[in-house]
Amino acid sequence: MTIDNYNFAGKKAIVRVDFNVPLNEEGKITDDTRIRGALPTLKKVLADGGALIIMSHMGKPKGKVNAKYSLSQIVDAVSEKLGVAVQFAPDCAKAAEAAAALKPGEVLMLENLRFYPEEEGKPVGIDKEDPAYNDAKKAMKESQKEFAKTLASYADCYINDAFGTAHRRHASTAVVADYFDADNKMLGYLMEKEVQAVDNILKDIKRPFTAIMGGSKVSTKIGIIENLMDKVDNLILCGGMTYTFAKAQGGHIGKSIVEDDKLELALDIMAQAKAKGVNLVLGTDCVAADDFSNDANTQVVPAGAIPEGWEGLDAGPETRKLFAAAIEGAKTILWNGPAGVFEFDNFTDGSRAIAEAIAKATSEGAFSLIGGGDSVACINKFGMADKVSYISTGGGALLEAIEGKVLPGVAAIKGE
Repeated sequence: MTIDNYNFAGKKAIVRVDFNVPLNEEGKITDDTRIRGALPTLKKVLADGGALIIMSHMGKPKGKVNAKYSLSQIVDAVSEKLGVAVQFAPDCAKAAEAAAALKPGEVLMLENLRFYPEEEGKPVGIDKEDPAYNDAKKAMKESQKEFAKTLASYADCYINDAFGTAHRRHASTAVVADYFDADNKMLGYLMEKEVQAVDNILKDIKRPFTAIMGGSKVSTKIGIIENLMDKVDNLILCGGMTYTFAKAQGGHIGKSIVEDDKLELALDIMAQAKAKGVNLVLGTDCVAADDFSNDANTQVVPAGAIPEGWEGLDAGPETRKLFAAAIEGAKTILWNGPAGVFEFDNFTDGSRAIAEAIAKATSEGAFSLIGGGDSVACINKFGMADKVSYISTGGGALLEAIEGKVLPGVAAIKGE
């Protein structure tokens, strides 16, 4: 079933969204991208004459009630965006009465799902090494089913529009779907777009294909790097992980971030790229700083010749040219992870050069997918979100999809 084929008139739809939005000290939303992303799906249900039950997690409360992560803080913002006064159920597992009373056009938001350990389905307060852990895990799986069944009982149909959590088999993202038949469960518009964007990257590649992988650790990106190695023409590695590559090649990296136990892995990635004919682009110079702060003293040095007491915080001018050259002319582009500590304004030039090159290639017909929290924050910071093809709302989910893994949240709907 698709959301466009379904008639929500007189029906109650329970929708899993990803409203895990950043809040400031006063509990005000600092970036409402995720809320805006879910609006088309939510408004479709209301426009058809249905009632809405919205569910989401926020933060990592680890199965305990924590006011800091209460979704009550965002009810007013969601009401404003939807144009409907949103009711609030202060306990997601005890909302049957509120759900039953909903009339067409009305909206109910459930409290944070992760206030219940059953949402994530992990035993709480018991170590994995404990002999009793496996029994506790089995018991929790049964509890998770009951929790999902309770959520399902509130509604006539289920929509998953939370791509950001699609890689987790949680009660609300996958298990709940077991309690709806194929004609009453579907992906939301945002999920459909996310799945299509991943397909464009993996199954409908227009060449040349350039992938840009950033981030501080090569260990967190190894799966995606290895999967992309069989697909890309150009692979740019940037950010903190590149100092591991520089050291692996015998370079001096000062006090730059490094994974000393991944030096062999770095050399192996370089060998793989060579064997597969992939143009692997690593920085040749960097902007080094004498302190991890925006106001640090800086100098441009070769990537493998960073003085003692200094650390690489951004790509250097020559490296920026190399990156731009590898992006120019590409027809498929994936960007995950910045080229430097873009949170500091003085170390944004590397990431900005990537963003500008992607925007230019996109204007010339490339399909560009930006994914992962930091890359999305970059593109928004530079005011260039409208210059790329697609911005993914899912960090871990996007990476796992591009690694070639089946996403439980998608499989639960599509029956894959």
